[in-house]
Order: sequence, then C-alpha cells, then structure tokens
Amino acid sequence: MIVEYIRYTIDDGRASAFEAAYSDAQASLASSPHCLGWELARCTEDPTGYILRIEWDSEEGHLRGFRASPEFRAFFAAIRPYVGDITEMRHYAVTSVRSSPPEPPRAQPETSGA
Repeated sequence: MIVEYIRYTIDDGRASAFEAAYSDAQASLASSPHCLGWELARCTEDPTGYILRIEWDSEEGHLRGFRASPEFRAFFAAIRPYVGDITEMRHYAVTSVRSSPPEPPRAQPETSGA
C-alpha cells in the first residue's frame, strides 16, 4: 500500500464548492480497484488548508491504473477547478510507526439477582 497526500490552499469563499466537488469525485475513487480508501481533512488552525489522503494498492496502480481509467476522467472533471490550488502532491510509504486500534471492550459476565 502507498499513501498519496494532496495539500490544497482554498479560500473560504470556495470551500463549500471544493468540498462538494470532492463529494462528487469520491464516486470515482470508490469505483477504482486500485483505491483502498480516502479522506479529506480541513485544517482547524488555518481553514484555507486541506489535505486529501488517498490509499492506493501501489504507486503504479495509481499512476498507470487509475489515471488511465474512465474513473480518473470523471474524477479529474470534478476537481479540475482546484488543481491550481495544490501545494503538494506526493506518494508516501507507510512505516511501522503507527497506533494500534483499541481492543473492543470485553463482555461482562451476567450476574444473577439471587
């Protein structure tokens, strides 16, 4: 798995339209066998900052698979107005340093009222 991070600077007047464009574009990501998941986050300290995080099966799967697909054409059509707002677009390999999901709570044994 490889993670792509795309950083944007979007002014407040375009933020709603930007989020709506990605809401539409996510259908293309969901349709791609190369895309494993995604999320769009907005910075709380600087609301003009956004990061799109996409998990791909591989860099090749993204660049040669998804980008050559009909899904990419629909994806790009939705987000095209914001391409000039990209400040970074790179792929990253995930390291072994990460949190573990919490264990689910254990069921408590039932006690009888007798």
